[in-house]
Amino acid sequence: MIEKKIAPSILSADFGKLAEQITLVDRAGADLIHIDVMDGHFVPNLTIGPVVVQWVRSATKLPFDVHLMIDHADQYIEPFVKAGANCISVHFEACKHLNRTLNFIHSFSCKAGVVLNPATPVDFLVDVLEDLDYVLLMSVNPGFGGQKFIQQVLKKVERLASLRAEQNLTFPIEIDGGISLSNLREALEAGADWFVAGSSIFSSPNPTDTVHQMKRIIQEFTSA
Repeated sequence: MIEKKIAPSILSADFGKLAEQITLVDRAGADLIHIDVMDGHFVPNLTIGPVVVQWVRSATKLPFDVHLMIDHADQYIEPFVKAGANCISVHFEACKHLNRTLNFIHSFSCKAGVVLNPATPVDFLVDVLEDLDYVLLMSVNPGFGGQKFIQQVLKKVERLASLRAEQNLTFPIEIDGGISLSNLREALEAGADWFVAGSSIFSSPNPTDTVHQMKRIIQEFTSA
């Protein structure tokens, strides 16, 4: 079975004490730190660059899962790897030469993933699934945190899980957007493996307890 993981998204963290918030979810049992990078072009928002990633790298030994919501991603892959990224995902919708970009990420011994927006069919990835270390399915339209979960994306998770089985592959399926305690089990049942959660963790009264509850849901599901 593919290992199930919780990936708190720092998009919803308090940037005034970002390192402390990363350390907090690390100690709570998070498995990855999800970092959303937005350029104001591919998505209507601006976030952070490699310098911020470099500064918070010392706050945790957890893998950094960097999600590039940007145009011209190839220009920024090496800077993010040097800053401390362990996994880098790029959008199918933003890459003109997807295989080239994936190979470029792999050339730095970094895990390479592809992201699909909610309206992009998973079948578009059939010919590149063997080249991927993971696939990220957006369950909100990218650009802002705190959005409502798009229920129909669970059908895409099921379809991708079916394609994975047909090709006898073992890449994790990551889901990002509106993931919370109320829908985590549904995403597990659909076939998702990595769960990006931002506001549901960092905006909760007790982020540590929220991570613990998410881990408990996963444990109960995998033990059933």
